[in-house]
Amino acid sequence: MNIVVIGAGGVGGYFGGKLAQAGFNVTFIVRGKTHQAIKTNGLKVLSVDGDFTVHPKATDNYGGIKNPDLIILGVKSWQIEAIAKELKDVITKNTMVLPLQNGADNADRLRNILPHENVLAGLCKIVSKIETPGVINHFAFEPEIVFGEYDSELTSRVKKVKSAFDKAGFKSTISKNIQLDIWKKFLFITTISGIGAITRAVYGEIRKDNELRQIMYQTANEIVAIANIKGIELTNDDIELILRIIDNFNHGTTASMQRDVMAGRPSELENFNGYIVKQGKELHISTPANAFIYHCLLPQERKARGLC
Repeated sequence: MNIVVIGAGGVGGYFGGKLAQAGFNVTFIVRGKTHQAIKTNGLKVLSVDGDFTVHPKATDNYGGIKNPDLIILGVKSWQIEAIAKELKDVITKNTMVLPLQNGADNADRLRNILPHENVLAGLCKIVSKIETPGVINHFAFEPEIVFGEYDSELTSRVKKVKSAFDKAGFKSTISKNIQLDIWKKFLFITTISGIGAITRAVYGEIRKDNELRQIMYQTANEIVAIANIKGIELTNDDIELILRIIDNFNHGTTASMQRDVMAGRPSELENFNGYIVKQGKELHISTPANAFIYHCLLPQERKARGLC
C-alpha cells in the first residue's frame, strides 16, 4: 500500500513509524523542525514495547503525493478542515482517508469537504507524546486503532487496511459500530481533559477529589444526553466504564489537551467541551458542566491562537 501519514506526533509518529518499519511505502507530511529532523535522522520511536528508528519519506507539501491508497490523519481535530482542502487535489476515487484524532465529528467534517466514498471513520488508543521533533515517546497503554466504514459496513477495503495494520504489528479492530465507538472514546477524553486543563492536576489527584469526581459525572451525563438525541446509544454503563478507566491509569497521567493548554498551545477545546456546548444550544439541552469548563478555558485558548 502507498500510505501517507499527515503529522508525526504521538499518534501519526507511532502508527506511521510501525507501518514504515513493516516495509510499507510510507510518506510523512510534516513541517518545520520535524520535517528536517526526519529527513536528517529518521523517525525514532521510544516505546515501552521496544525502541526503533525508521527512515521514511518526508515532505512538507502535498504536491509530491501521487495515488495514495491510505491517508492517515495524525493531527489535532481543529486542523481537519484545512487539511481536507489540501487533500481535494491529492486523492483519487480509490483513496481512503482515515481520521484518528480525538473528537466526535471528525469524519463528518471531512465528508463536508471530501467525497463521502473517500472517508473512513476511526479512533486510536495510545498514550504518547513528542519528546523532541522526530522523536516519539510511547510510554503507556497498548496502542490500538479502531476503524471502519462510516456506516460500519464490512468491506473488502477495510479488510485490506486491517491486513496492513496486522503486518505492522499493532492491535487493530474493524468496528461493528464505529460511530458508537468514536463517542465512547469522546466520552472518556472530554470528561477528563477539560477538568485536567482547569486544575493542572494529574489523573491520580483528580480522581481522589470527590467534588471533582462529581463534576466529571455531570460532564459525562451531558455528553450522553447529547449523544442519545443524535441516535448514539451511550448509556450510564459507559460513564461508569470511563471512570474506572480513569481510576486505573497511572497516577501521573495527563491528557493531551491538558498538556497543550498548560504549554500555551492551541488545543482541542472547541472540539471537546466546546462541541458539547454548541450541540446543546442547537438541540435545546442544558450543558452547564461543559459550559463551565469551556468558558473557563476559552480565554487561554484565544490567547494561544493569538486572538486576544
